[in-house]
Amino acid sequence: MKCENCTKKECSKNQKNDDKQNTSIDALSANDENEEKSEFHKLASAKIFLSDCLACDNCMTSEESVRIFQQNQKELFRILNLNKKCDTSKHKVLAVSICPQSLPYFAAKFNLCVNDAVKRLCGFLKSLGVHYVFDTTIAADFSILESQKEFVQRYRQRNQEEHALPMFASACPGWIRYAERVLTNSVTPHICTAKSPQQIMGSLVKGYFARQQNLFPDKIFHIIVAPCYDKKLEALWEDFYIPLYNSQDVDCVLTSGEIVQIMEQKNISMKEVAEVAVDSLFGEIKEEDIVRHDGRRSDGYLEHIFKHAAKELFDMDVKEITYKTLKNKDFQEVTLEKDGETVLRFAAAYGFRNIQNVVLKLKKGKFLYHFVEVLACPGGCLNGKGQAQTEDGKPDKVLLSQMEEVYAAIPVRLPETSIYVQKLYQDWLEGTDSKKVQETLHTKYCAVNQTASSMDIKW
Repeated sequence: MKCENCTKKECSKNQKNDDKQNTSIDALSANDENEEKSEFHKLASAKIFLSDCLACDNCMTSEESVRIFQQNQKELFRILNLNKKCDTSKHKVLAVSICPQSLPYFAAKFNLCVNDAVKRLCGFLKSLGVHYVFDTTIAADFSILESQKEFVQRYRQRNQEEHALPMFASACPGWIRYAERVLTNSVTPHICTAKSPQQIMGSLVKGYFARQQNLFPDKIFHIIVAPCYDKKLEALWEDFYIPLYNSQDVDCVLTSGEIVQIMEQKNISMKEVAEVAVDSLFGEIKEEDIVRHDGRRSDGYLEHIFKHAAKELFDMDVKEITYKTLKNKDFQEVTLEKDGETVLRFAAAYGFRNIQNVVLKLKKGKFLYHFVEVLACPGGCLNGKGQAQTEDGKPDKVLLSQMEEVYAAIPVRLPETSIYVQKLYQDWLEGTDSKKVQETLHTKYCAVNQTASSMDIKW
């Protein structure tokens, strides 16, 4: 029986998953025998389900499967236990970075305003023994700014470069893996080279922050709290590894739901936890109130790039964006008209069914869009499968609606207006157009062995 979104005529996902899960469980059990028993052992090991056909052997290797399975609450408690031992050479500075789309989940679930929720979440993590808690909004600032610049460059080169347009967003790891492994060369040249917020946050913590604290990157254990499981896969990618120190930029990803599991196991409600201000990357300075980017359920790449391109390319100030719903609410378009001509046409495509429609149009040469914000999860990042799910794995529609209200109420701040971003461009990256910017904030996405024709996909 094939999985619901399988890209193969004969899917081996179920069989392979059973083998991989047994292998990974055995590997973890062997490690358990050598470890000090801790409160983690009261937690049930959560199985990882990468729902959108990312878990079959076409999209994920056996090694990746095991390493993803190992990214769970146990890793957090392993480091906490190491830090209690007398051998200080094995101690780690434990840093946790929280994605903006995770915060509305904690606020809605515990009936808190988002600023109280992030402070109580910070207080809970520090009560466990975490040293630093960061907000990843600043990393999204960099990703959006670099994506804006790249789109304008691609637009101006559209008549000289075959693959300049359309440009696809690069923030969603589920989409990136799907493009590299299944869609291959027909799509990968069109993917924006700007790193995702998670990747950039890894560089900030293991690069800039580590130097500020006079630490080697391998002395920091960096955890990301994210709304979806696909971020665990992203943490393994080779581009985000520091060979000199044998250190990943992100050591472990925990979903929002996995953090709540720890709270529930300890019988702690966020309302009982003391509020602690979130740390910043700049020493003693504490973060101010939470802000977000334009966009309804994601980091808002479409809206920011659209407004920036309208100004840079056509000298038009766009204040409000009007979405036109196409086949469904997860497939929408935005257009800009000048002198009766449509000069920009952007789309948002969420969920693999809509992604497939976009790709089919591209292959048939009927593609009218200049930019597409692509997200693997229907409903966007707030609907990530690591949060807002019922016990039977279905979306919790009531909670999701509350999360959308919380997210919409967070004040919007343009990335260009952040004084800290401008400071980091100068102090960390040696200017806005430096070689270091390209090395640190950009990557390249390439086709991996083609395993299936995207035309074989049945929806």
